[in-house]
Amino acid sequence: MYQPHVSVIGDRLWSQLRDLAPERIRPARSLLLRQGDPGTQVILLVAGSTLITLAGANGQSTLLAVRGAGELLGDLAVLDAQPRTASVIAAEQCRVHIIPATDFLAFVQKHDLLASLLRHAIARVREAEAVRLELATAAVPVRLAAALGRLVYAASGNSSQYVVRLTQAELSQLIGASRNAVGSAIKPWREQGWLDTEAGGGLLIRDMASIQAHADDHG
Repeated sequence: MYQPHVSVIGDRLWSQLRDLAPERIRPARSLLLRQGDPGTQVILLVAGSTLITLAGANGQSTLLAVRGAGELLGDLAVLDAQPRTASVIAAEQCRVHIIPATDFLAFVQKHDLLASLLRHAIARVREAEAVRLELATAAVPVRLAAALGRLVYAASGNSSQYVVRLTQAELSQLIGASRNAVGSAIKPWREQGWLDTEAGGGLLIRDMASIQAHADDHG
């Protein structure tokens, strides 16, 4: 299973890194990092969950990964001094610390973290490749259940229910499917009471395990 940055860095250094910048609040659906921008800062995610998306030539976004608390966002662009390869969007309200690139690089050098962070980056690339293969080959219910599962896994708190604050249109774009196909996949899950639609367009997830099992059986 993919491990968050805090597990790689350790709690003591994570706390010191967090202290390099004040905490800020970012609302759901806000753009935290933009694909193609220079790596001028690193975001330390204290609470909340985010979508890592890749924009294609036609403007369509593809979901590469979901990241939750204990993650660094945008570190690779800072480490290799190259433009950002993906965008990061808040899937829910997020608490973050925005650390300038110079401060982050100095911290990495001081604590000899470069090798560990690069190994972690390789694991992220492998995960993204697996997700892209899944999007290219799996049936829509399987892709949707996997995306919802990543969101729930990365979510803040330990509640048995979780609201995915994305519309069906946004979910369809993220998994590379039509809106009608997403609606068809959701229908039996809603009928079973495993999820429900929110007035604002999101989904209330009540039983992720049943959703994933049904998708695997019927995908």
